[in-house]
Amino acid sequence: MAAVASIPQPLPSAFDKSRLDDIQLTPQLPPHRPAVTSDSPSSSAPSLPTLTRLGVDELPNNLDALHIARVWMQSFERYVSSCEVEGILSLMVEDSFWRDVLAMTWDFRVFQDKPHIRRFLLDRLSASNLTSLKLDESVVQLQQPYPDLAWVQALFNFETDNGTGSGVFRLIPLRSSNGALEWKAHVILTNLDDLKGFPEKIGSLREQLPNHGKWLEQRRRELEFKDADPKVLVVGAGHAGLQIAARLKYLDVPTLVVERHPRVGDNWRTRYESLNLHTPAEMDHMAYLPFPSTWPRYPAGRKLADWLESYAQSLELDVWTSAEVTEANQDETSKKWTVTVKRLETGQERKFTVDHLICALGWTGGLPKVPVYPAMEAFKGQIIHSSQYNAARDYLGKRVAVIGACTSAHDICADLAEHGVDATMVQRSGTCIVSVKEGNSRAFTVYTQGGLPIEKADLMFGSFPGALLKLMQKRLAKVIAEADAELLDGLRRRGFKLSMGDDGAGYYGLVRSRGGGYYLEMGASQMIVDGKIKLKSDSLIDRFTETGLMFQDGTELSCDLVIFATGYQRPRDGMLKLLGDQFGGKLKPIWDLDAEGEHSGAWRDVGVPNLWYMMGGLGQCRTHSKHLALQIKALEEGLWDGNRYSA
Repeated sequence: MAAVASIPQPLPSAFDKSRLDDIQLTPQLPPHRPAVTSDSPSSSAPSLPTLTRLGVDELPNNLDALHIARVWMQSFERYVSSCEVEGILSLMVEDSFWRDVLAMTWDFRVFQDKPHIRRFLLDRLSASNLTSLKLDESVVQLQQPYPDLAWVQALFNFETDNGTGSGVFRLIPLRSSNGALEWKAHVILTNLDDLKGFPEKIGSLREQLPNHGKWLEQRRRELEFKDADPKVLVVGAGHAGLQIAARLKYLDVPTLVVERHPRVGDNWRTRYESLNLHTPAEMDHMAYLPFPSTWPRYPAGRKLADWLESYAQSLELDVWTSAEVTEANQDETSKKWTVTVKRLETGQERKFTVDHLICALGWTGGLPKVPVYPAMEAFKGQIIHSSQYNAARDYLGKRVAVIGACTSAHDICADLAEHGVDATMVQRSGTCIVSVKEGNSRAFTVYTQGGLPIEKADLMFGSFPGALLKLMQKRLAKVIAEADAELLDGLRRRGFKLSMGDDGAGYYGLVRSRGGGYYLEMGASQMIVDGKIKLKSDSLIDRFTETGLMFQDGTELSCDLVIFATGYQRPRDGMLKLLGDQFGGKLKPIWDLDAEGEHSGAWRDVGVPNLWYMMGGLGQCRTHSKHLALQIKALEEGLWDGNRYSA
């Protein structure tokens, strides 16, 4: 569940469009088109390296994964050190992938197949100067996720001129011309970990001397920026804004976080009371301060809200609450930002000149959407957006229609039904349903309590290029659906429209592509099966009436309250509301996947120099806050000129 940075005031019962400053009115959605679920890629698309395709019937029982990794790594290190591009390519299969995260390109890039990898290496291998390559022998293993897929996976470390990094390679078996089994790389990841000369101030590098009573006054001066303006200003103190602020603080980059709510965590605290995390705590740990091992696997939203508040205090982050950015302008020459911040409690304003401006407005940009239907103004009941819903006790005795069928809709309907409120879910298009029991246990196996260190787990999880990840997710989606067969069959019997996600890639494919369209089942789906939550899914809404909703099939649903659980605008829209339309022609899409399967705009170039967008789930923000902080620190210290490899 992504943090939402802006919570508008409740809508009036008489639907007044002129008062909807923060609500985006959108046309009614067209009928849903069934997702393509074929597991067979087109002839031009990548394919999984199945053993059959590789000409391997079976693997030896006594296979020594460590020896295989050592032999390959020795050759890889030799060729990289001598910049022998053809030698490196000889260690890879024809349709291999090389994903680089900042280490060689200062960007998030994927190069697929040998011709593209050759061009990349010819351009960047010598310039990057990879040295000190060393195999991490502690995590080498043979993995066989399916009977027809197998690879040796290993981690390695390296250095460049400007930093240190870590990587992943996966070796797949092939039959050589003489019939012997040989192992070549199918995937290589190179990832920047740290900048030379500018390490994070953690562990042995943290403050060592006693303070002797000076700490409180020091914190006051730091928090108010008495001595100098910050270098970076972050808008939004959700989990995204706090984690990038923490990363920058411990890289010695003074950072101010501005949050319009009275308390840190209010972006979770003010949402509906039944809100829970739907991803396991093992993968949601935050930078520098993991959740206690005593925590529930799926913490409540308000529990997380309190955690965020304590996180900001414990890490001594400089956060101004009850404050908002009222103006932000960029100097065309220096690219610095002049940002006006208003303290809402006093009305006082202060102008800062900062090098970088980071928007951390959440997955949605904080701006809700409400579709427009005819005769909405005639409805005599109340209309609200899901962001204004708090708890079922506010609607006891009401008849409620919830428009939408994804996470918020399910959570709200479950809360209403559990408290005896007559709740009907109005489904407009198919939803990908995955139970947390069957889904999370299969999708996030690298994150386990007491398992790999979180940094190594993140590296492995992020080492699959987007195109390959999609193919894996299509298989996984089918496996999970089979495990959830009883639940899904029950939903079908009720008339619930099911989806396998975009191109059959399941809910994680939807997370990656658009951050919606799914529900991780924590009880609400079963309530639909059991009839505790009513469902209207056989016709689209035609118009409102005085007493409810009229559908295209001529049926009517009487209700006293309509809740639009219809999602939010795109992050880019939230940025434009903050900055103004003068940047509209420059800003790239944010979160949309680019041609290489990487997220556009998030954590990387957004189209405007020194402007950034920090977003994602808790685990994504833990990982990519480091990546964004390294880019900013490199710019601040002159290690990087801002140019990215673009070929």
